[in-house]
Amino acid sequence: MELDKKGIAIGNTTEDKKQRKRFIMDFYKMWETENPQKQVFNKSLKDFVNVRHISVKETTGQASHRYISTLAVTFLTEILENATQKGFPQNTNPQKDNQKGFEKIITMEYNKKDLGKIKLTVGVKRGMKEKVQYCITAIENG
Repeated sequence: MELDKKGIAIGNTTEDKKQRKRFIMDFYKMWETENPQKQVFNKSLKDFVNVRHISVKETTGQASHRYISTLAVTFLTEILENATQKGFPQNTNPQKDNQKGFEKIITMEYNKKDLGKIKLTVGVKRGMKEKVQYCITAIENG
């Protein structure tokens, strides 16, 4: 298994994907230690985006499929702070169990130099309207 200088597996084998899942989970643990409030103020939304268990679960499941998406996760704070909203908030997908606690889903993008576009999906919790990071993935460029 070949790793980049951050320790992320760059291949596409099952073992590479498992290693990236572990990397993302470990990254979130470290991030939460450095950010005990587990939130970052987003300039576009003019509100805090919170990192919760669903953030780790969904991002680990999605971003581990591709090296570039795993790499994107390492810029978590920068993405949460600077991503901009694209279009209007959408209703949640009733077919997705992970979205059941949300009333709306906001799609955001962040253009990271030397990496490309990164998609940040934010869920708006029912009732309390708390904004929660749902998922981060890199968008295919080209």
